[in-house]
Amino acid sequence: MPKTPRAWQRMLSGRRLDLLDPTPMDIEIADIAHGLAFVARWNGQTLGDWPYSVAEHSLLVEEIFTRLNPGIAVRWRLAALLHDAPEYVIGDMISPVKSAIGPGYGALDERLTAAVHLRFGLPASLPGPIKTQIKRADRISAWHEAVRIAGFNEAEASR
Repeated sequence: MPKTPRAWQRMLSGRRLDLLDPTPMDIEIADIAHGLAFVARWNGQTLGDWPYSVAEHSLLVEEIFTRLNPGIAVRWRLAALLHDAPEYVIGDMISPVKSAIGPGYGALDERLTAAVHLRFGLPASLPGPIKTQIKRADRISAWHEAVRIAGFNEAEASR
């Protein structure tokens, strides 16, 4: 009988995160913070002596989101901060790779996102207007990152 492939990852906290069926109780903020600090944006193709991390990007997105939405509830700021949280497990894949992998990647990301959200008191699926504003902040961040540290010119970054 073929052996079932392992679909969980052991985290530094000692938790075992089931990638096929993640639960909120398997999510620890220290694991997210540590993982995102070691995941490079832009596949590591950035200027400087060290990589620009997803953790740094997440802080920038939360800051932009807050400036675009003065007085927004703290819970939605938390949602902006955690917008890329699943990448502590699955990495920061550039869009062309996500497209090549197909819908399985999106489904995995959605499962992990729901577990993260529930763990920190957010709805599994964010309200549409909040999701839209977080995406807007993410795009603004990505444009500035592209132009300032990833070698794109403004026209390339605007595509």
